[in-house]
Amino acid sequence: MGDGKSISLVLGSGGARGLAHIGIIRWLEENDYQINSVAGSSIGALVGGIFAADKLDEFEKWTREIRRLDIVSLLDISWKKSGLIKGEKLIESLVDLVGDQKIEDLSISYTAVAVDIKKEKELWIRSGSLFDAIRSSISIPLFFTPFHHNGMDLIDGGVLNPVPIAPTFSDDTDMTIAVNLEGPVTDKETLTERRPIFPSSVNSFKERISTLFRKFLDSSDDEQKDEWGVVDVAHRAFEAMQSTIARQKLAAYPPDHTIEIPRNVCTFLEFDRAAELIELGYLKAEEHFKNDDEKDV
Repeated sequence: MGDGKSISLVLGSGGARGLAHIGIIRWLEENDYQINSVAGSSIGALVGGIFAADKLDEFEKWTREIRRLDIVSLLDISWKKSGLIKGEKLIESLVDLVGDQKIEDLSISYTAVAVDIKKEKELWIRSGSLFDAIRSSISIPLFFTPFHHNGMDLIDGGVLNPVPIAPTFSDDTDMTIAVNLEGPVTDKETLTERRPIFPSSVNSFKERISTLFRKFLDSSDDEQKDEWGVVDVAHRAFEAMQSTIARQKLAAYPPDHTIEIPRNVCTFLEFDRAAELIELGYLKAEEHFKNDDEKDV
């Protein structure tokens, strides 16, 4: 179907929804699209970087095995005021899993997008340690502490550019395909049943972590909910901001193809739903290009 076309792949930000990126990449490869360039923000930078390092198989296997308490074990509490999580344990686990590489040594072009919080501007990271770039790009405000890198304090690229198309403008490829994780809300009945992140029987240490994160992890999609926790409000505000910016970016710089993942398919940290999210990405890619082919008939 792809007829060997070379593509620039743009992978958007959106927490656990980004596991759908894996399924989309699988579909593209199976259909003869050649991915020559990847640009990503946040989870898009993470999945895209691991793909560029040729370690997607290992990462996919790891994500499919993640359970709810595994998520808790990767959250290392920060005692700083700038964020709840240091992120060191997560990055160390990923480096142990796939190894670290220099971006300039990767087989394809790669850009991780972060934001310099002091200068209030977007930063494209295209050299140096792959996982330093990933850690910079995933620094979600309030949740992760900012990452100090090359004299800058960097936060999540999705703050200013949740679908980073601009880094691909100079690519010598046949087309650009963007994945927007802030797609229109889907019908509730199509979603799997929401489940609490934390079981009731956990040890005292995990109970303390649970107290800090329960509202953030278990934020409900019920619009009739009367009470909002402070982190709930911050998370919803961030999602609304990203969704608006994503629409503006896609309208200003339309790629050749945009695959959209509904923004309500899961909550931010439901990484234990990897299997269904990967499958969703695969099916969305298939659906998009099938519809596109039918338009050409």
